[in-house]
Amino acid sequence: MSRPIDLIMLTRPVNSIMVGFAVVVGVAVSAPLELLSTPTILGFLTGFLISSYSMVVNDWYDLDVDRINNPNRPLASGRISLRTAAVYAAILLILGIATSLFTGLENFIIATVFAAIAWVYNYWGKKQILLGNMMVAASVAIPYIYGGAAVGRIESLLLWFLALTSFLAATGREVVKTISDVEGDEARRVNSVARVYGSHAAAIVGGVLFLGAASSTVIPIVTGEVGVVFSTLILLPDVLFIYAAVKIIRDSTKTNALKIKNLTLIGMIIGMLVFIIGGIY
Repeated sequence: MSRPIDLIMLTRPVNSIMVGFAVVVGVAVSAPLELLSTPTILGFLTGFLISSYSMVVNDWYDLDVDRINNPNRPLASGRISLRTAAVYAAILLILGIATSLFTGLENFIIATVFAAIAWVYNYWGKKQILLGNMMVAASVAIPYIYGGAAVGRIESLLLWFLALTSFLAATGREVVKTISDVEGDEARRVNSVARVYGSHAAAIVGGVLFLGAASSTVIPIVTGEVGVVFSTLILLPDVLFIYAAVKIIRDSTKTNALKIKNLTLIGMIIGMLVFIIGGIY
């Protein structure tokens, strides 16, 4: 019999909470006065549940590799059976889609697309050059749009600018990660940029995407969507991404790739906070 703690760990709860929080960020950027509303709560639950479903699906398709590289994972260790995992994933998916239906039609459509991307990525996309990285990045950006839709502000341009910046930064980060994952990708036969074209090529692609993320933050300033506060504070994450781009292109080693991966995560978090401030001020 599966222990509750194993079912919880199977969903990678920290990741799923972050996805739910990203939905709340989408609300904060587009309609900050709606942060304590019912749609926001339902939005958080949808993000959490769909992400949890995707984590279970991920472990399902990575079972053979996890038995070697992560044998303590609930599914790989045998503490949870494949049948239990399948039923669990289905329940999480149904609950996630249900909460989106209670939120609105647009949210139902977005949640369905989000869930579909998660399955396609794990079944096929992760082995495709760059496409898999873009699928992961889309899953990072989609929750923001979902949050705006939940409170009827999907047309907010600042929200879409946040999604664009996040997508570019996350794609760059995923590409750079392939430099440090070459050995594992060899075992899984994943056609990553680094494995197929080499680490330096992956560094160049990642660096260009980081520069694109920094450049995209200029758009809301030019269009007048934000004020002086945003325009000033956004310089911090922009400088981090420009620095990361230069560093990874100059040094495409595995050690440096891991450092850049962590640095850009900090940049993404700071950038997200600046966009929230931009939505308020």
